[in-house]
Amino acid sequence: MLDAPTLWELIEARAAATPDALLAVDDGDVTITFGAYKDAAERCAAGLVALGVGEGTPVSWILPTRIEAIVLSGALARLGAVQNPILPIYRHREVGFAVRQSQARLLVVCGEFRGFDYPGMAQQLAVEVSGLETLVVDRDLPEGDPATLPVFSSVRVDESPVRWLFYTSGTTADPKGALHTDASIMVPGRSLVRVCEMDADDRIALVFPFTHVGGMGWFIAGLMVGCAQIVVESFDPVTTIPLLARHGVTLATAGTAFHQAYLEAQRAKPETPLFAKIKNFPGGGAPKPPQLHYDIKSEMGGAGIVSGYGLTECPIVVMNANTDPDEKLANTEGSANPPGEMQIKVVRLDGDLAVEGEEGEIRVKGPQLCMGYLDPSLNDAAFDAAGFFRTGDLGNLDPDGFLTITGRLKDVIIRKGENISAKEVEDLLYQHPKVADVAVIGLPDPKTGERCCAVVQCSDASTPLEFDEMVAFLQNQDLMLQKVPEQLELIDELPRNPTGKIPKHELRERYG
Repeated sequence: MLDAPTLWELIEARAAATPDALLAVDDGDVTITFGAYKDAAERCAAGLVALGVGEGTPVSWILPTRIEAIVLSGALARLGAVQNPILPIYRHREVGFAVRQSQARLLVVCGEFRGFDYPGMAQQLAVEVSGLETLVVDRDLPEGDPATLPVFSSVRVDESPVRWLFYTSGTTADPKGALHTDASIMVPGRSLVRVCEMDADDRIALVFPFTHVGGMGWFIAGLMVGCAQIVVESFDPVTTIPLLARHGVTLATAGTAFHQAYLEAQRAKPETPLFAKIKNFPGGGAPKPPQLHYDIKSEMGGAGIVSGYGLTECPIVVMNANTDPDEKLANTEGSANPPGEMQIKVVRLDGDLAVEGEEGEIRVKGPQLCMGYLDPSLNDAAFDAAGFFRTGDLGNLDPDGFLTITGRLKDVIIRKGENISAKEVEDLLYQHPKVADVAVIGLPDPKTGERCCAVVQCSDASTPLEFDEMVAFLQNQDLMLQKVPEQLELIDELPRNPTGKIPKHELRERYG
């Protein structure tokens, strides 16, 4: 099943091999098996045909992480439609841009969710966008007779057509639509199976948006080995963590914000293992403080944090493995995936290739790299002459080929001509006992160009971190004085998006 050429053929193969095995259980304890899933996807596909959906039809859809979303995606895969999963945090501007640019024939939305009127937004877009039909789905998907479905057309992996359109979130510009095939979107699933040593007994915490490219990777990995997803509509530590524990989670995804919540819950009951069957804590999507790996491993068990690095355009470029040493797990994001196929080069800001350990822009090329953007005018700036994707992220490769992310090209604070890595300062501050979470940002300064500002969420609001205390701590860590933040802001809770990233532009606007 690791070599299935298309998602639908993988679904068929898994349903034939283990039809009665559990595919998913949700936060309402609703379950579905692999066999029942295939049948439900075919019924939904037949219902979509009646709405005019067929091979190559562009379909945008916005659903929370629910079993119904997984069924809908399978149905679209059965039809060979071009599906455009959209994060539920997107609103009229971003969704409107996506449906216009993709020329979507159908927009599928949920009912009201987390206080937002998705049907109202869809109805308004249907008025604005010519030819756009809408469909509201809560728990009932369209259904029809599978006997009416056209024969599924398989393709060779090297001829795989575009079947996926994932938009990257734009904060100051329009979102960019990355074109993926079934072949490219299956590669991350195989990598997850390998590095996490997955098997049929695993239970995956599907706690972040299924419409994110990472959600699809975990779903495919589960199909490949025949294990189950624990499907969580909205992550809430109070309710989600007991749910994961009750269902025997073994892979506690999905990044720093989630891992911090797990650790806080474990520390509230240190005498009882929170996740008794835990194998590891897969991460990605946002930087991790190295100390968090050691804390998780010593207090919660398993291999600790097994993190990776990737992008919407090229998911899971690198990832650690269960068997990697702690030094690699704590301080790097892992080695190339798939081994021997993923190519990584680090390019210095002057354009020359960096040597081992030297910082530069990370550029990547591999089988999971997208086919480019839907807007081809964006491709020249995104790819270099050798076809490597310019990630915009800074990092270095060690002698063993492990990648460390040191920041973003746009996340380097330049103070009096001196480059300050925000991540370097964040990792040090995270070790302070009063610091629960931290973001370091650059703010405009008339004298220095930019000043370094630390935005800190304290572990205990009654004993806040003081500015002089922060300075002394960082100096004791041998951080050069020029890199010590000149401003400290305390915040009740740092904002994070659904994938765990801190939207630093919001903090710059707030404190600038």
